[in-house]
Amino acid sequence: MARTSDIEKAAEVLRAGGLVALPTETVYGLGADAENPAAVSRIFQVKGRPPTHPLIVHIGGADQLADWVAEVPATARLLAEHFWPGPLTLVLRRGPRVPLEATGGLETVAVRVPDHPAALALLEAFGGGVTAPSANRFGSVSPTTADHVRAELGEAVDFVLDGGPCGVGVESTIVDVTGETPAILRPGGVTREDLEAVLDRPLDVPATSHVRVPGQHPSHYAPSARVVLVEPEQIAAEAQLAQEQGHQVGVLLPSTLAGTPVKAHAVVPVPASMAGYARELYGFLRELDQRGCDLIIASLPPEEGLGLAIANRLRRAAGPR
Repeated sequence: MARTSDIEKAAEVLRAGGLVALPTETVYGLGADAENPAAVSRIFQVKGRPPTHPLIVHIGGADQLADWVAEVPATARLLAEHFWPGPLTLVLRRGPRVPLEATGGLETVAVRVPDHPAALALLEAFGGGVTAPSANRFGSVSPTTADHVRAELGEAVDFVLDGGPCGVGVESTIVDVTGETPAILRPGGVTREDLEAVLDRPLDVPATSHVRVPGQHPSHYAPSARVVLVEPEQIAAEAQLAQEQGHQVGVLLPSTLAGTPVKAHAVVPVPASMAGYARELYGFLRELDQRGCDLIIASLPPEEGLGLAIANRLRRAAGPR
């Protein structure tokens, strides 16, 4: 847990219009006062993020939701009761407190309550909402430790609140609840199956959406190395071929292939547990970059449970740049 003095310092920085990197259960966020348009705009400058890409407003509890949105439909209230604090973001109609700078110019706003003691303590000490995308350059691998933030953003961040490594490791699930039918716009830390159980209905995960939300860019969560996705049984052959062609190959080796000999510059065994894989995914991609790989070969996990979110991140990492 972060020290009380650090929480107070972070709150002071936010009040002064500065940027704070804060831990959440998903990834580290780059936070600003959600009601300060100039501070929010600085997030986009530091990240190199297009200003049309909306941010998530983090609040301290479900009881604060009505302060930030125009209305709270029954579906939103139900999901908030079940999953907040937690890795679930709800897209709702924007309330007057939210500046258009935070929503990418949209009349919708993405809101969540993070499940991390330091983040919640900061939100309480600050007394307002905090807009916070991942604390990294736009499109690159999200940070899951304070050291990742410092290495990537350096002095562009006014204060880094160190809350230890993130427990979930992939971003929140984003659910659009603005219409009659809720839909998952980004798979994440709350699984589709858990959402469907609470709502008692199947949920779509559309490939495209008229509602813009974080994480929809074709290339996202990407390491410096190029990522290539193949079927699990093709990994060894693809790695050997790429090595012979002169690449420094990194491999994310599925647990089903544990013990399989693979000729590559670096091989990272993937945990059998999807929760373990999600928690370590971004760290693995950073590690392969640091070990000098220029090509990473991976395969998609089964797209159920957290596997859906992992597959989504790997597809984006492998997207056209």
